[in-house]
Amino acid sequence: METFRTKLLQKQEVAEGTQAFRFEKPQNFHFRAGQFIDLTLIDPPETDPSGSTRTFTLASASYENELMVATRMRRQSVFKRTLAALPLGAEALIEGPMGSFTLHSNASKAAVPLAGGIGITPFLSIAKQAAHERLPHRVHLFYSNRRPEDASFLETLAEMEKAKPRFRLIATRNRVRRRLDDAPARRNPPGSDLFHRRTAGNGGGHAADADRRRGGPGRFANGRIRRLLTPFSTTAVALPITPPRPLSPLLRSPLRRICRQGVRDQATTRMRAA
Repeated sequence: METFRTKLLQKQEVAEGTQAFRFEKPQNFHFRAGQFIDLTLIDPPETDPSGSTRTFTLASASYENELMVATRMRRQSVFKRTLAALPLGAEALIEGPMGSFTLHSNASKAAVPLAGGIGITPFLSIAKQAAHERLPHRVHLFYSNRRPEDASFLETLAEMEKAKPRFRLIATRNRVRRRLDDAPARRNPPGSDLFHRRTAGNGGGHAADADRRRGGPGRFANGRIRRLLTPFSTTAVALPITPPRPLSPLLRSPLRRICRQGVRDQATTRMRAA
């Protein structure tokens, strides 16, 4: 596997406690949307037993001129603390690309990605690349977070949905501590208006004609997918509230099939097909 030298170009907060890092795209570095890399810090001031290398899924699309990765910064490891402190222009090493977690080639099959938290990164890359290439694939992206302010790249995805009729975003929040119809509008954080109920629509085809993928921490893989099948986790979670409606049959059956097949395996950013 070839190793490339790169430079840090930009640091940006993309959600509460989540940062994105943009690196220079090395010459002759080519990847497919959904793949990942190993990022190595050069001569860091401190390390831990895991060393100075971590694996990140690329959140940037293949056509873009920069490489972007993102990570949660709340529980800072030594690596994350060092990465956050890197000055712009600092050099790092990347190895890759690796992985086959990419969009399937059969455009007659709908793609139904299930993302939790920072597990959105490969799907952001895939969605941007598909939009850029004007691919005919139907994509219904489920994106679950505890709170709206935890959702990375939410506005980017919402704008993409407006511009691309074959891309649908179903954003859900799974931490609701009060009755939704009693929650005052002033308590809704910025961006919460994007967390609304949208039916997946009748995109044609059958339930079996879908490619299901999932991304996120193990707890999401073990429990959040089942929550997507309940009425309130698939309806509005922020004002204004729309009446509860079930998922369309096109998506309900594939989601149930995912649960039957088992989601106890740890779904990480080195994700694989369901």
